[in-house]
This record gives sequence, structure tokens and C-alpha cells, in this order.
Amino acid sequence: MDEQLKSVIHNLVEASLPITSMRGLDNKNFIPGKTFIQYSGPTWDNEEMEAAIFALLRGRWLSAGENILAFETAFSEIVKEKHSVMCNSGSSANLLMFAALKSKQTFGFENIEVITPAVSFPTTVAPIVQSGFRPKFIDVELDSLNLDLDALEKAITKETKVLIFAHVLGNPPNMDRVMQICEAHNIILLEDACDSLGSTWEGKPLGGFGLMSSYSFYPAHHITTGEGGMVSTDDEQLFTTLKGILNWGRGCHCIGSANLSKDGVCKKRFGKWLAPRYEGIVDHKYVYDEMGYNLKALDMQGAIGLVQLKKLDRIKANRQKIFNEFYGVCSRYADLIKLVSVSPKANVSWFGFPITIITDKFSRNDFISFLENRNILYGSPSRVTLLGD
Repeated sequence: MDEQLKSVIHNLVEASLPITSMRGLDNKNFIPGKTFIQYSGPTWDNEEMEAAIFALLRGRWLSAGENILAFETAFSEIVKEKHSVMCNSGSSANLLMFAALKSKQTFGFENIEVITPAVSFPTTVAPIVQSGFRPKFIDVELDSLNLDLDALEKAITKETKVLIFAHVLGNPPNMDRVMQICEAHNIILLEDACDSLGSTWEGKPLGGFGLMSSYSFYPAHHITTGEGGMVSTDDEQLFTTLKGILNWGRGCHCIGSANLSKDGVCKKRFGKWLAPRYEGIVDHKYVYDEMGYNLKALDMQGAIGLVQLKKLDRIKANRQKIFNEFYGVCSRYADLIKLVSVSPKANVSWFGFPITIITDKFSRNDFISFLENRNILYGSPSRVTLLGD
């Protein structure tokens, strides 16, 4: 019955949507200088749409269920972490990481100092303040646009407990030195890997160096589930805490079929959880022992994510190819623009193509206007990021 339904869905999707690209690009009718060019966008086709529709028709859950659990498991294997927790955005993933550090079940941090680069995305910084912590900003290197490690060492005080930074556009800093600094000063590293899924340092996936790492599945990122994010960790207690905070602060972290089991994941769902204050039996699913949120993703997003993961290697290869082509062209203009440096230890899954203007002949805004006047959409207002699959 399921295979028959999948066949029906496939035929209907193909008949209703002639898919050459989900970004609306039509190479056959491309006119240079006139056809609109997006700088980035999702790489997906009818497979993702069919998976989402099937999940809606056959799934037992609208909110996080079996597909989310399967996606979390598959994602953990990709990034080589023991646990992953899917949420509704990469921004929420960062919020979850800091909320987990505040939990009495883990570190119970209050009013600590957190070092982060001044060049950053707001939702890397906002959770620091939202959690009642104190951000300390350091500069970045012009060569890599990543945090300045000399400035990092000078900024560390006795109150510094955490370092968080994003690998800018997928390109890591010197991770050997980052880890040496963190270990020498007993600093917890949180990795914002939202830009860097697929990037590695000496063969180790970025996101696998920190105590926790965050990822984003926004449409412009390497893979997408529409919206969506993930936190990955090897720490069992942090995993349990993250699950609880994600689910309104609930003590129980059952998901999917475990939600229907009598004993739950903990194997002791009904117990004297509130003893000695209360000796009665309490359902663990309704014990809330964290200051939590509702940051869950939809189950059909997990179904889309499972399809997207199968395409990650191709997406990475295409992005690297495009980056190299851009680099070859732009390197001719070394007197006007500066290109990013890459360590030989890094294998970068590029999120974008960074360009730094180093001439006074034209400004960044002039360059952006030049692109837009030719129907090329630029990236963020603080940097030019031209890259897509």
C-alpha cells in the first residue's frame, strides 16, 4: 500500500511541477544581463516534495516524530557525533546550547563571560545576552575573516568560561591552536557550524571539536528543510538536557514510537519523581524540570532532511567547483579585492564566496550595485557572498 501511494504521489508531483530546478532557473531561456540570477538557494527536486507529502499522509505525527528521529540519527553519523537534536532553526540551535549551559543538570552557569568575534551573525550573539551571560568581542583576521587567535589569547580572563564562533562561510580557523587555547584555559568551545556542514579540519568534520555544535537548514544553507536547525554533542547529559529544553522543559525526552510506549525512553516513566516532597506516582512525561521552550521541528522536515543528506556530497562538490571558478577569475584583480586564505589542513564546503574591497577606486556599495544592475543578487550587506549549487 505504501509503495503504491508513493507511486501516485510521484506521478502527481511530476505532472503538476516540471522540475528543472526548485529555484526557478531556466538555463534554456537564459539571457546574459537580463535573466535574474540568485546568489544561492536550495538544491532539491521532486524527491523532497514527495517525501514531505508522504510524511503528511502516512506519518503518525505532525510535530516531531519518527522522521525527525531518523534524521537526527543519520545526521549524527554524518558529523560523527553521538547525539543530535533537531529544532526549528539554526538560531534556535544556538539558543538551545546556551540554555543547556545554564541548566542545573549540567554546568549551572550564571553571569559568565563568553568570548565571540565582533564579525558574526546576530543569533550567535543574542543567546549570550538572552541567557544572562556577558559577551566579550574580539577582532577577526583579514586573511580568513575568522576570529583573531592572538586577540583571543589576550582577551581571556578568569571569568571566561565559553568561546563561541562561526566558521566563516565554511572556512575554519586554525583548529589546532583553537583547541590548545581552550584546553590550556579550561574554556568550553561551542561551534556555530551553520555555515560549514561538510567542511573538515584534517579529516574531522567541523562541529566535532566543540562540546556542542549548531547547524542550520535555512534554504540558503548546504542542505535545507525549509527552516530547521540541529545541535550535536557527544555528551549524554547535555543531550538529555537539550531534549528537555526543546520540549517546553519537559523531563521526559521520548519521541516517535517511544512516545507511545508504556515505560518511555527512561524505562521508568511512572515513578516517584517528586519524592520526598510528594510520594505519589507521577507520569514522567508531565514533569517539567527545565526552563524550556517549544522549538520543535515538523516531522515532514525530518523526511525532507533525510533526502537532502543523500545529496550532501554532490552539493559540496558543486560548491567547491563554483568557488574555484570564482577564485580563478577574481584572483586577476589582486590590486582591487582581497580573497580569503585557506589552511592546507582544511577541506572547505563553501557556503559563500567572500570578497574584501581593498581599493579606494570603488566601494562595497558600488560593487553591489554593479552586480544588482546585472540582475545578480548579493548576499549580506556586510560582505559579498556569491555561491550556490
